[in-house]
Amino acid sequence: MVTILDTVTAKPRPRHPEKAHRPDQEVLRKPKWIRVKAPTSQGYLETREIVKSNKLVTVCEEAGCPNIGECWDKKHATFMILGEICTRACAFCNVATGIPGPVDINEPENVAKAVREMALKHVVITSVDRDDLADGGAQHFADVIGAIRSASPETTIEILTPDFLRKDGALEIVVAAKPDVFNHNLETVPGNYLKVRPGARYFHSLRLLQQVKELDPTMFTKSGIMVGLGEERNEVLQLMDDLRSANVDFMTIGQYLQPTRKHHPVKKFVTPEEFKSYETVAYTKGFLMVSSSPLTRSSHHAGEDFAKLKAARDARLSAADSAAN
Repeated sequence: MVTILDTVTAKPRPRHPEKAHRPDQEVLRKPKWIRVKAPTSQGYLETREIVKSNKLVTVCEEAGCPNIGECWDKKHATFMILGEICTRACAFCNVATGIPGPVDINEPENVAKAVREMALKHVVITSVDRDDLADGGAQHFADVIGAIRSASPETTIEILTPDFLRKDGALEIVVAAKPDVFNHNLETVPGNYLKVRPGARYFHSLRLLQQVKELDPTMFTKSGIMVGLGEERNEVLQLMDDLRSANVDFMTIGQYLQPTRKHHPVKKFVTPEEFKSYETVAYTKGFLMVSSSPLTRSSHHAGEDFAKLKAARDARLSAADSAAN
């Protein structure tokens, strides 16, 4: 999920006034299980150079992901296309908000080049929201997928898209490009949307995921949420049911961390035991794959999880065939 955390590479960002800090806001102290080491490895430095030399943006940096050291050491990076300025101002998000610049027509080839240089077996592509574009950036997603297919045909592709709200035909363009995994995050329970994700609509996001399966039943779908935003356990369990009703295959659950005092506060640090409980319940509801832990993020271990996802579906299909015979 595009979950925004304590930044490793913090930098000043334009903000909307609704994100102003409340003086009485309590800041909870992070527990020991949420702390990570600063990135310093040679692999991390090499990945950073590849990203920089190809003039690319990564959500790893923009969102200040705590897993950046681990992932970049393994030459794993999540590329953020369509610029680094978002047209929305979600209360949890540390990506800059404002008026985006023009779309970089060279970006698909640059991303594909980086994928080849990093020898990625699995790549995750996400983007900022581009409500200013007629198709929300759908064709650009398709162009990036096509460029990667040409440059590195063995690489599997996972996309993490915006909701394409009020962009008729956009979803069809992206699904037609045949990514291996279509991810769109609900981010939080519906009761939090007005405060946390005011520019989005819960049931539109849910319907988007359902439509992917209607357009291509073979495509894996995925969605994630953050916890610690003030949600109740029963709300999370209902959200799981909603995702399964939309036939979503893979769910991620991770701890929300407040990027700055201007953002929505952390209401609770969910314990590892609670995350494990969520994972157990999610599997009983029928998800093929569940990743639930304090440091879980949409793209963390995405390649390994994709392999497990395929294996789980194959096993389920095999069991269904055996039962039918």
